[in-house]
Amino acid sequence: MSDTPPESPGFDDMTRDIAEVPAVEVLVTVAVNLMSAAAVKLGLSEEGDKYKDLDEARKLVHALAGLLDASATEISSFHASPLRDGLKSLQLAFREASLVPDEPGQGPGEKYTGPVYG
Repeated sequence: MSDTPPESPGFDDMTRDIAEVPAVEVLVTVAVNLMSAAAVKLGLSEEGDKYKDLDEARKLVHALAGLLDASATEISSFHASPLRDGLKSLQLAFREASLVPDEPGQGPGEKYTGPVYG
């Protein structure tokens, strides 16, 4: 056995790996990561309110909506439909979690999606 740790991948290796990933997969992965982070910040994880932070959730949901709006023509409806459904669920969860709800059309991401009603 060797005492030397395994080498971590170098920049060239990471570049080669990412070069093989289709753009749609990168976009969907980023969207899912934003959704997951937003869900945690909305208190929807197993830990509940432990990590709840509506200010952070607002930013994440807004960024997700912007990404989906900007990439709508680039990804198929096969990918876009479930992401839009997830976004709407997060927007509704945000509205329910807010002590002082935003006016319709003013909630996170509603600039891109239009008003979300419960």
